[in-house]
Amino acid sequence: MSVKPRPVFLEIPNIRLPIPGIVSILHRISGVGLFIMLPVLLYLLSGTLSRESAFETYRAIVSNPLVKLILIGVLWAYLHHFLAGIRFLFLDAHKGLELNTARNTAKLVFAAALVLTVVLGALLW
Repeated sequence: MSVKPRPVFLEIPNIRLPIPGIVSILHRISGVGLFIMLPVLLYLLSGTLSRESAFETYRAIVSNPLVKLILIGVLWAYLHHFLAGIRFLFLDAHKGLELNTARNTAKLVFAAALVLTVVLGALLW
C-alpha cells in the first residue's frame, strides 16, 4: 500500500501574481465598481441640466473632499477598465501573447491608468 502525499497548503496572502494577473483582477474589480457606482452617478447627475436647484445641490455634494476622492477612484476604475479592455481585445485577437509583450502591455495599462488618473484628477479637482 502506497502512502499518498499530503496536499499542499496554499497560503493565499503569500502567493505573488504576475503583473498580467494583477491587471486582470483589477479589470474585474473596476468593472464591478463601475457597475455599482452607475446608479449613484446617474442619481447625482439627474436633473442637473433641468433645474438650477438640482445643479446647486450637485455642486454642494461634489465640493466635499471625500466625494471628490470617491469620484477620482471612479475615474481610475473607468480608465483602468477601458485600457485593460483594449488590451484584452488584442489578446483575444491573438496579438501580444508572448510573455514579454504580455508583461509589458500589462505594465503599460497599469501605469497609463494611474498617470491619466493623476493628470485628469488634478485638472478636475
